[in-house]
Amino acid sequence: MKKSLICAGAATLLMLSGCGSNAPEDDNTFTVGMECGYAPFNWQTTEKTDTSVDLGSGMGYCDGYDIMMAQEIADDMGKDLVVKKVAWDGLQPAVESGEIDAIIAGMTANAEREEGLDFTTPYYESEGMVMIVRKGSEEEGYTSIQDFSGKKVIGQKNTNYDDVIDQIDGVEHVTPRATYPELVVALQHNDADGITAEMPVAEGIVASNPDLAIVKFEDGKGFDVDTTVSIGMKNDSKDSELFKSVQSALDKISQDQRNEYMKKAVETAPAGE
Repeated sequence: MKKSLICAGAATLLMLSGCGSNAPEDDNTFTVGMECGYAPFNWQTTEKTDTSVDLGSGMGYCDGYDIMMAQEIADDMGKDLVVKKVAWDGLQPAVESGEIDAIIAGMTANAEREEGLDFTTPYYESEGMVMIVRKGSEEEGYTSIQDFSGKKVIGQKNTNYDDVIDQIDGVEHVTPRATYPELVVALQHNDADGITAEMPVAEGIVASNPDLAIVKFEDGKGFDVDTTVSIGMKNDSKDSELFKSVQSALDKISQDQRNEYMKKAVETAPAGE
């Protein structure tokens, strides 16, 4: 996956949060990296809630499904949760350098990423990949991805959402953007006819943008893509105490609890984020 969404602009997503140390603070913390700009998985806000985590340095808070899951895991391990806001392309390097312990950011464990990261079992699986289009447009009535042949389709840079576009025969594959707010602007300005997204992300975008709509595809006519998301950790760490502790904590979170967290995240993601 990757990445939903709806936060501040691209420039803020390029910032790294935290105090500048290249290592998690101490053994009593579980330091997690995410964009804080991919609602309902994660978003940045100025409002403190019962689920948000302070980003420090006057950056406000990060909230969302990923925060709820990270907090559950940290609590199970008896550690304090620390969240660092890291641009999507910086997440893997941040794990490699030891700046963060784990990536909990709506990331799918594909073959390329598994060359540099170890992944837990999935912590969420969406209904599948859909398309976001302008409400009232011709595209709103499409039922197959192939209906978008000849249309301009755009996805988020360096994610499955961009890779799958080429499954559409004859598509005009628009240069990807770094963040979903940029994708929404491209769609609203007619620079694209559709945005690829997974369902929870699409629901959040459409809730905040009533001029947009979601296209679901008929069975067998959608994208062939993995829509699970997993926790990414340092390469060759599956035998480490930390990895095993994270996986063990994740295993204790029931499917009902995961569904409740996503429902709450979708309902509370701020409009316009």
